[in-house]
Amino acid sequence: MAGILFIISAPSGSGKSTLVSQVRSLVEGLEFSISYTTRQPRGSEEDGREYHFINRAEFERMIAAGGFLEWAEVFGNYYGTAVAALAHAKAAGRDLLLDIDVQGAMQIMQKRPEAVSIFIMPPTPEVLERRLRNRSEAEKMTSEDVIGVRLREAQKELDRLREYRYAIVNDDLDVAVSEMKALVLTERGDPDADVALAATCLTSAGSPRLVHALESFKAAQ
Repeated sequence: MAGILFIISAPSGSGKSTLVSQVRSLVEGLEFSISYTTRQPRGSEEDGREYHFINRAEFERMIAAGGFLEWAEVFGNYYGTAVAALAHAKAAGRDLLLDIDVQGAMQIMQKRPEAVSIFIMPPTPEVLERRLRNRSEAEKMTSEDVIGVRLREAQKELDRLREYRYAIVNDDLDVAVSEMKALVLTERGDPDADVALAATCLTSAGSPRLVHALESFKAAQ
């Protein structure tokens, strides 16, 4: 069944990009929506590959014209998903995978309640902080203030986790990939889907790994 909308959200430093990339290499028919942003490219990023890089005035013109399925301002920059992305994927016989922050996800859940929402989280605050520091060093943004802001933002995002249909704890990449593959195929009604594995990722189920991860973040507050 083409045209399923998968929403993927995670705190910065959760390993989401690597996870999504591996799942896309294993599961056919997943189209990845390239978001628009007003932030500057980082490192080897290219326009039209990681993001569509546009200026604030152009982004705001698209907002006024109703050109975004969702949009949000994060750390002083706009990010958004074009309305045309879902129609394009459906016309091509593919499902659409959106890599968006919690603000954008909440917008889409209200507009498209049938969307399949997935939250990716790190196993512990210590792992998250280490990943954030590694990313900040790679981006040459080693300020403790920047790292502190991202850690606080991650805690706020975790408070919304229960509003997602599924949650995956990314403590073991191979396991996380298997879980995401299982839930994508289950939502498609694929006869080869590992339905039992997908069920362990339901936020309503409260898997031991999810409960342990949530408790570790709660204890760190």
